[in-house]
Amino acid sequence: MINIEDFAKVEIKVGTVLECEEIPGSDKLLKLKVDLGEQFPRQVLSGIKQWYKPADLINKQFVFVTNLEPRIMMGLESQAMIMAADGKKPIPLKPAKKVASGAKIR
Repeated sequence: MINIEDFAKVEIKVGTVLECEEIPGSDKLLKLKVDLGEQFPRQVLSGIKQWYKPADLINKQFVFVTNLEPRIMMGLESQAMIMAADGKKPIPLKPAKKVASGAKIR
């Protein structure tokens, strides 16, 4: 269990996927370029390649945790984490309607 103060530290925002591509040599990772309402898009790596093609994600909005420490995978830095419902196939969470990139989830 965590308290509300701990939960409040997690920054969750809606991001729009501007670009998405496969990472050569990786069976799991896709590299996303995501508009999170900031000056520059962020690079996000996600282990969803076996279920999604890059074209499935481009120009779509999803929910991201944006204040995690960056993580290096396959020599590339991931600067956020896409949120997904767990199951046989992960389902990336998305808003029911289009919102501004960077909209905070509360």
